[in-house]
Order: sequence, then structure tokens, then C-alpha cells
Amino acid sequence: MTAFVLVPGAFTGGWVWEEVAARLREAGAEAYPATLTGMGERRGGAGPGTGLGTHVEDLLRLIDGIRTPRVVLVGHGYGLHPVLAAADRRPGRVARIVSLDTALPQEGETALGSVPDPEVRARRTDGVLPAADDGWIPPPRPGTWSRWGSTEGVPAEALDRLERLASPQPAGTFTQPLRLSGAAAAPPTTGVLCTANGSSVDLVRMLVESGPPQFRALADDRFRFLDLGTGHWAMLSAPGELAEVLLQAAAGEGHRVTAPERDPEHERPPHLLPFLLDVPEVPRERRGRVDLHLPESGRPRPAIVFVHGGPVAVDQRPTPRDTPFFLGYGRYAAGLGVVGVTLDHRLHGIADYPRAADDLAEAVALVRADPRVDEDRIALWFFSTGGLLAADWLAAPPPWLRCVAANYPALAPLPGWRTVDSRFRPVATVGTADGPPIVLTRAGREHPAFAATVEEFLTAAGRTGADVEVVDVPDGRHSFELVDPTDESRAAVERAVRSVLTHLRS
Repeated sequence: MTAFVLVPGAFTGGWVWEEVAARLREAGAEAYPATLTGMGERRGGAGPGTGLGTHVEDLLRLIDGIRTPRVVLVGHGYGLHPVLAAADRRPGRVARIVSLDTALPQEGETALGSVPDPEVRARRTDGVLPAADDGWIPPPRPGTWSRWGSTEGVPAEALDRLERLASPQPAGTFTQPLRLSGAAAAPPTTGVLCTANGSSVDLVRMLVESGPPQFRALADDRFRFLDLGTGHWAMLSAPGELAEVLLQAAAGEGHRVTAPERDPEHERPPHLLPFLLDVPEVPRERRGRVDLHLPESGRPRPAIVFVHGGPVAVDQRPTPRDTPFFLGYGRYAAGLGVVGVTLDHRLHGIADYPRAADDLAEAVALVRADPRVDEDRIALWFFSTGGLLAADWLAAPPPWLRCVAANYPALAPLPGWRTVDSRFRPVATVGTADGPPIVLTRAGREHPAFAATVEEFLTAAGRTGADVEVVDVPDGRHSFELVDPTDESRAAVERAVRSVLTHLRS
């Protein structure tokens, strides 16, 4: 017999799982909805020290009291944090972890770092909630629950109950970091992905194939994935279907996502593959987060600022500006007589776009103030998910911004990226002012999620009359400069660079 421990997300208690638990029991399984200290009807037991550790202890007591030898831990939203910590403490008791429409947090991360509600994120300072919150995070106001995940499919009466029974969350549960010993191998894990909230097996596959390096871990054999056609609050919108999917997960069913083969000779990850063009060695000057790749001395030169995507892990080494990719672009620009600028902005999570935007603005100001740079001739060149950072510059372009370029960009938040501030939507800002010309390089074998944002952008640009030149790479994939170093790819890079230089010098 399978025993399920059902752990709720923020502001809710075991009551949110009642119908799912009933369906699991009807199927012959055991089901134990958990109400953690300070959540739901247990708020009275919470003190000022209630934090993630308190909830881990709650789960350990529950697991230890179940007579079935092996249990399946199901975590929704915040609930996945105590689930992972409890599984780390009881490796012999946990048969499987199920992540319900929630990204897996890493050791040392806090739940606050992935909070989707922009109002809560706006109140934090360096990962800490202000003292004015008095130890509690209030639940969403009526009508705003969709900020914490799509409410699609939730019946009106269930949504009313959610709003009525929700209780404040102890702030310490969001600010204490997840601690994992790693003493035992992590149990098998199934991700149940709610497609109406933007998640899907296809999206995971895309991230594994060409996303940030940390996503390649999802190709490990211990991971399986299942789609569920409903919103984030699946236990309320589709309890019967969710129960069936949980039973499938417990049986080890689901899709496995595999990573593409790496360079067979050197086994290097894609971001460490060599640049596709031979570029000259040029002087490089480091100033904080910014590197200047300098052409031969002389009069002030135009500059191209190359903007990486992400999220990039805080401890990733080399950082983007030290990878062959950005070294290549910076040197290539300098070899053609302009200042090539690379930077490491702090897009470490998808909620970090405002901070990354500040870093970019600071870098641009530094570059324009340099006497070796022609401050009136600047281009910004965005790559991949860095494309979202173009929104500010397209909404209010300064006169010195002579060109905006983008390679295989995301020009609207990707499906499931609900924590991205609504300000970062280039599809909504293109052509809203007399903007600079745009050079957009498009990969013919692009992932559908990225391609959809590009098509939406081009449609919007057509309506507003924006000046967009499209450089197509028909056989290229995302990051084609690295993964497809063909003559077609080299010709596309050369054409795009020539176009940007023409705009800079006009």
C-alpha cells in the first residue's frame, strides 16, 4: 500500500487536500494531509521562532507515526521546501518526492527567493522581510490569488473557501534557508506540471537542452515528469485527475527528459564551447561587473554592450563574461573598431529582472562616462532570456541608443515565469516611442516557447512601424553560435554585426 503525505503551500492547511485525499483512499492508498505549525487551524501554536525548521520537524513526526514502511511526500509551492528537508532526514522512509507545479529549490535557498507575488517581493530587502511584517506574511487579498499561481478551473465555491480559510504565514518559513545534508542519495522525484500555469514537459525539455547549466540536472534518471491540464491549484480545480496522476507518479510513471550529447571530444557543456569565429586578442579592462574590450587607441569609439541571459547560478564559474562566448563577441567587436562591453548582471532567479535591469543601467552609465567611448553612439545586444531586459530601453529609448540587437531572444516572459515583473515585456514596448532600429537574429530550429514571443514581437512591431531587420539562421538552434558552428551561423553573426556597426556609425 502507498502512503501519501500531502503538504500544502503557503497560507493553507491540510484542508486544501481533503478531496484529493478522499480519492486516494478510494483507490486503496493511505493519505495524510499535513497542516504545519502556524498554517491553517494551527496558527495558535506558532511562536516568533516558527520557521522552516519547525515545519520540517512537523513532517518528521508525521512520517515517523505512519506504519507503512515507505511514503510518498507531495509538496505544493512552499510545501516543497519542508518536503525536501524531511526526505533528507529520513532517506530510508521516503520512496518518492512529488513536486506539484513547483520548481525544485536548491540547498541554501529560501522560499522568499521564489515568491511569485510582486507585492511580497517588493517588501523584501536582501532576502529579508521588514520588521513591519510583525512575524507574519498576510495571505493574498480576495481576487489576487492568481498572483501565486493560475486559479484556472477552480470552482467559485472552492475559491471562496480558499480565501475564507487562508491564514497568515510565519515569516521565518520564508526566510530560513533550505538545508540539506546530502548524506544519502536523494529519492526519485516526479514533477507534476500544471499546463494552464505555463509548465509542461516540453518546457522542461527546452530548459534541459539549452537553458542555464543547472537545469541539466533534471535529465538525471531519478526525475520523471507528468503533465496535468489545469492551473496551479490542482487540488481544488482537478482533485480527481490529480489523485490519478499522484498514483501514476508513485508507480514511477512519467516522462524522462534527456540532455543532448555534449562535445564528444571534450565533454564540455554548451556555454564552454569555443566561439565560432576566429577573433583577435585585444586589451581587456575590468571595472567591477563590467569588462571593456578595447580597440586600438585613438578617438572615442562607439560601444556595443552584450547582455547575457539566465538565470545564472550565483556560484557558476566561469561567469558569463569569462565564457568563450562573450569573450568572443567582445573581442570581435573590438577587432572591428568599437568597444565591446560584457558584464555579469545579477539575474540569478526569474524574480531578479529588476536587479539585473539596474545592473545593466549602471554598466551603460559607466561605459558612456569612459573617455574612450563615444557616449552618443551605443548599441545594446541581448541574448536569450536577457531579451526581457530590452523592454525598458524600447519603452523610453535615449537618443544615444543607436541600435538594439537580440539573438534568439525571449521577448515576453516564458510560460510559467509568473514571477517576472510585468514591466519586462518587450512585445508591449516595441514602437511605443521613436525607437532605435532593431536587429533580430532568429533561429530556425528555435524552441516553441521562445519562437512564440518572437512572432508576437514582430507582429507588434509591424503594427507600430518599428524598424526591425530579421537575420534568419534556418538550420540554427538556440545558442546556434555554440551548438551549430556552421558556415550559415558564421554568416549570420557577421551580417548582424555589420548591421549594428552601420547603425552605430550613421
